[in-house]
Amino acid sequence: MKKLIAIGWKDLTVISRDRAALIFTLLAPFLLIVGLGFVTGRVTGNSGIEAIPVAIVNQDDGRLGEALIETFRSDELAELVRPMFITDAVAARRDVDADRVAAAVIVPSGFTDSIIPRAGQPPPDRVVKIVLYKNPARPVSAGVIQAIVEGFLSRVETGRVSGEVIVRLALNAGLIAPDQIETFAAAMGERLSATVMEEPAIRLRTPVAEAGTAATFDPMAYMAPGVALLFLMFTVSNGGRSLLVERSQGTLARLLISPTTGAQVLVGKLIGTYLTGVLQMAILIAVSSLLFGLHWGDLLGVVVLILAVVFGAIGWGMLITALARTPNQVGVVGSAVMLIFGILGGSFVQLNMAPEWLQWMSRLTPNAWGLDGFTILSLGGTLADLGRPLLGLTAMGLVVGGIAIALFNRRPLLGG
Repeated sequence: MKKLIAIGWKDLTVISRDRAALIFTLLAPFLLIVGLGFVTGRVTGNSGIEAIPVAIVNQDDGRLGEALIETFRSDELAELVRPMFITDAVAARRDVDADRVAAAVIVPSGFTDSIIPRAGQPPPDRVVKIVLYKNPARPVSAGVIQAIVEGFLSRVETGRVSGEVIVRLALNAGLIAPDQIETFAAAMGERLSATVMEEPAIRLRTPVAEAGTAATFDPMAYMAPGVALLFLMFTVSNGGRSLLVERSQGTLARLLISPTTGAQVLVGKLIGTYLTGVLQMAILIAVSSLLFGLHWGDLLGVVVLILAVVFGAIGWGMLITALARTPNQVGVVGSAVMLIFGILGGSFVQLNMAPEWLQWMSRLTPNAWGLDGFTILSLGGTLADLGRPLLGLTAMGLVVGGIAIALFNRRPLLGG
């Protein structure tokens, strides 16, 4: 055991004296995290995220048109959208074409009457539709506006269908006479309008911790671990590269002449790489906490998650080393894998809206499992809530690492 620790400690000492390794393991991710701090406004104090501008044209004189206006004016959407109420539909479309707004919402005349006929009026032949004119240059913002409008229309449709069912049931049960249908339906329409105006299109759910403080999501609590996980893949591949460097320089052969087996050398180097990865993650998390005041959540959960995510990543580092024949091959393949895993694993952008197959592919990376765990913790979760990420990372380390060990067993450690 002393030999394993000595080999691991020696590798850790060598890396701590290697300026190039320190740049890629600590300085580069640190500078990237600071850059993201400027982008998100954590450094300047400005969030950097502006409310979505949207043009609203209400040509309807009924209550549903007014309800949509009130929806965009609601406190729930105050920080999300910046509505501009105008009367000219052509001008609203022109604002979209000029990229001044993300979308234009146009409520045509007769919208309310087509859903809730006024007393004495016959049922409409068709429903007047709301027009959503989207800006293709702002697909995400336009998608948010579309979701708000669809949420509003969903509540209108639900109320309309419910009203029709209630009227039929009341008529069949004899609670109202046929000549009372119009009056009863008008009353139901009034209730529908009131319900739509009272209920917001979007509700923001903010979990409250036991201590009574609201648990809010900090974008930097996602980006900072995303960067740390991205560069962790460099660390684990660089650890395997050191094995091939020693083999090419002849120091590995001299080490094997001593009373040390190849398995002890391999395990010792894995210990060194593992300790380096754990220290890298711990330092980046600690510095991010001090610099940006990030709340990482349950400390025990953070520690266990770091240990697990490095274990999962080190399996891939071993596999790259087992497949490569020269240190340069490890460097090239390791850098490529680092970037691919960064993209697939969500280190750059969240994959919640990505296709299902891409989300499935992300589960092959330690980045995705690690980010899941850090997100759970930052939202108030504890170690008990990390079962799925920890299981995924442990299984990854065992399976991928097992494949790497099998490949090492088929080839002498000194090559050939």
